[in-house]
Amino acid sequence: MLKHKTCPTCGSKRIKLVRRTLTRSSHGQIYKVPNVQFHACPDCGEHVYSPEAVSKIQAHSPAFAKRRRSALPA
Repeated sequence: MLKHKTCPTCGSKRIKLVRRTLTRSSHGQIYKVPNVQFHACPDCGEHVYSPEAVSKIQAHSPAFAKRRRSALPA
């Protein structure tokens, strides 16, 4: 995980590494992603996700369910 010292959007130096459960929606379906670590800026609300966090979000997202099923061995 990269350590961000400034927010890429507003330049704030108050950006922090946080761990939260994210609640998202995809095509009207709400889903939760537990225990996601990312950088959050309290000044502008920007969230910066690592590749690991993006993979975790995609693993829970219904938008990627078809891709996950097709990747399973037959």
